Amino acid sequence: MSSILDLIGNTPLVEAQQLNKNKNVKLFFKLEGNNPGGSVKDRPAYNMIKSAVERGDIDKNTKLIEATSGNTGIALALIANLYNLNIELVMPENSTKERVQTMRAYGAKVTLTSSDRGIEGARDYAENKVANEGFVGLNQFANDDNWKAHYKTTGPEIWRDTNQKVTHFVSSMGTTGTIMGTSTYLKEQNSAIQIVGVQPTDDSRIPGIRKWPQEYLPKIFNPKKVDQVIEVSEDEARAMTKRLAKEEGIFAGMSSGGATAAALKLIDTLDEGIVVSIVCDRGDRYLSSDLFEE
Repeated sequence: MSSILDLIGNTPLVEAQQLNKNKNVKLFFKLEGNNPGGSVKDRPAYNMIKSAVERGDIDKNTKLIEATSGNTGIALALIANLYNLNIELVMPENSTKERVQTMRAYGAKVTLTSSDRGIEGARDYAENKVANEGFVGLNQFANDDNWKAHYKTTGPEIWRDTNQKVTHFVSSMGTTGTIMGTSTYLKEQNSAIQIVGVQPTDDSRIPGIRKWPQEYLPKIFNPKKVDQVIEVSEDEARAMTKRLAKEEGIFAGMSSGGATAAALKLIDTLDEGIVVSIVCDRGDRYLSSDLFEE
């Protein structure tokens, strides 16, 4: 008998049909929206909870708390409930309605903090409850089980599904778990594989992609594991998200548009190669925002 948890990972890798104009380079999208919780974050959420339970770090009496901008929260709500764990999720009040309601549907308590302070404010709130009220934080930003999820699954899947031929891996950087774990695995297979991180320009706000202030930089982040960082603007990310849907039939969120825009900038500089870009989640999570308005 398989459970819903068995559907996490082994997501499809599909080749770009329209967006890539360089005939000597192949561009593939890894469709993480196909995970049961609808995003790439199912992988680290499952690994963080499963590993903590197996180590005896948490049990059904533990009060879990996590700050999240959305997708991690949904994944944690889904998986914590299946493990009969109590979890409180903290996010900025300007998070989309779909995210808040999805977390609550899975049974989590959701606390909304001031949007003025963004995810940093949510992180401070969660850390205060851990320090003073006996809560336990999974702390995806400093938790090795975050990046190890991608070392164990995302990296090997990309290596397998490109027949060991991948030359470039492109990923948005938020907690940096995806890029850290996938980079570590792929570099072990072939150190020549180029790892490309995506960050927003200074004046842009792209949900799921961050340029962290130094004091909030994820502890799991190791800059040596990223060969190149490409910046994209919010306008570029928005436009490419719409093009992904219209031209490739891939309905995704803004961070996926950002990663795709970066992948196409990269491809413009290549003579040949096989590029894999992460599509982090699904677009229906953003319908109450203005992302898809004409």
